[in-house]
Amino acid sequence: MGEITTIGLDVAKNVFQVHGVDADGHVVLRKSLRRSQMQPFFEQLAPCLIGMEACATAHHWARMLLQAGHDARLIPPSYKTVGGVTMI
Repeated sequence: MGEITTIGLDVAKNVFQVHGVDADGHVVLRKSLRRSQMQPFFEQLAPCLIGMEACATAHHWARMLLQAGHDARLIPPSYKTVGGVTMI
């Protein structure tokens, strides 16, 4: 199992979905986190690229992730994919 290099983060009100892959694209992490678990989890995780859909609260979480040493990127909602199909 490889080291997590990229994470996709689905931001919600209470429960957040985390999907991590290694450099080869193999899934190494699938996890649900509550709001109170977000900061401790990402502070202990090695720095990596984290992508999330841009929304009002995504800016808050991106700032927290940047402070924890990660490379947080916001993705416009128009580039979101559903079932592998880009919704543009």
